[in-house]
This record gives sequence, structure tokens and C-alpha cells, in this order.
Amino acid sequence: MQKSTVFITGASSGIGYATAFAFAKEGADLLLCARRIDRLEELKAQLHAQYPDIDIHIFQLDVRDQKAVHQSLSTLPEEWRMIDILVNNAGLSRGLDKLHEGSLQDWEEMIDTNVKGLLYVTQEIVPGMVTRGSGHIINIGSIAGHEVYPKGNVYCASKFAVDAITKGLRMDLVDTPIRVTSIDPGLVETEFSSVRFHGDEEKAAQVYRTIKALTAEDIADAIVWVASRPAHVQIAEMIIFPTAQASAAVVHRTA
Repeated sequence: MQKSTVFITGASSGIGYATAFAFAKEGADLLLCARRIDRLEELKAQLHAQYPDIDIHIFQLDVRDQKAVHQSLSTLPEEWRMIDILVNNAGLSRGLDKLHEGSLQDWEEMIDTNVKGLLYVTQEIVPGMVTRGSGHIINIGSIAGHEVYPKGNVYCASKFAVDAITKGLRMDLVDTPIRVTSIDPGLVETEFSSVRFHGDEEKAAQVYRTIKALTAEDIADAIVWVASRPAHVQIAEMIIFPTAQASAAVVHRTA
């Protein structure tokens, strides 16, 4: 990992934030983007304080904006254009509603971020990997990309799309040395539920009540592990649950 260039989208919080620290610990240089540039600036300062020998480049980006994605990634400083590992982490859930009661705005935000945003970024980065004959794309999916749960309709659809895109990309790149991985967590205690419920912290807290959920650091450890396998080893897919979870909808709560 030493001096590899790792590009993480949605790095300002949660899994992306933890993944930045996990790769920094391994000596990787970090290219980080998110919508909240103030959070990225704080993250950069913390990373440099702890890991002064790595290089870090941050920039503001909303992956839903195709023109902004192209502009930002096509004009990166020369030293940041050879990306070794892409972590497509930017994603979110909005709402938990029956389909016929759902919000069109919520649907569009999920599809534009989770599906189209991932596609926009991937299409910009993969050609360089193909030219160089090396690289690893790690998409952050979800158990929701394998199992539909009540009121998860559109979010689950977006993560099923991530699963399909990942599998299709792996087929497209099978004649290259490039690896493609999907990391698919169950319950992870981050800002995820707060975002889903539009900032309702009380409602979000109920998702994780009386269960020891996964942490962002747990997922970051898995991401670094799959990225650090020998070049001939491709971890295609990893589903990660907390011990008290058996499926998307089956969770054991202690009270």
C-alpha cells in the first residue's frame, strides 16, 4: 500500500472517513472528495497530524453532477491522476416509505447518487487503470443489494443496481489485471439513518437500539484487507453483518 494512490468518494463521514484513516495507516496517499469541503479540510488536518508522511489532496464534489465529475477528475494535478484504488463510497438512503407513499425527490437523490454518481466516477477512472494495466475498484454496496426489505423499495433497487454494475464491470475487465470488489454491509452505525430520516436523530437512534451494530472502522478494515490481497487474488464480494443480524430484516435485539 505504501505510496499507492487511493481515491475515496464521500470521504467526509462514516465509512469513507474511516477508510481514509485505514489506508493512511498503511502509508497510502489519499485523494478525497465529498460535498462538505469543511469536513474534508478537518479530515485532512487530522490525517496529516497522525500520518505526516502521506500526501493528501481534497476537493469538493457532488457525484450526482456529471459535468462536475468530469471537470474535477479530468483536471486533477498530474501527480494525482494515476489512481491505484477507487473506493466508490458516496451513497445514501432517503425515506422509509411504501412505494406509493414515497417522495419523488428522495427517489431521485438515491438513484442519482448511488447509481448514476457511481457510474460517472467509475467511467472517469477506469480508462486510466486499463491503460496502465493495474487498479482496483471497490464499490460500497449493501445487504439491500441482495435482499429487499419492507419499505426499502427504491433504496434496495439502487443497491441491486450497484451489485449488477459491479458484476458487469468485473466481466468487462476480466481480460485485464484490474480487480473489482463489492463490500456489502448490514447494519452499520453511521450517519446513514440520520440522513435516511432527514435529520430526525431520535428516529435514527431506534435503528441501532439494543444491538451491537457494525462500525465504520469494521468496514474500513475489510476494504483495506481486500485491497491488500496478492495481485492474482480478487475478492469479488463480501457481505458483512453484525453478529446479531442474520439477513436484511432479521435482527436480534436484546430488549
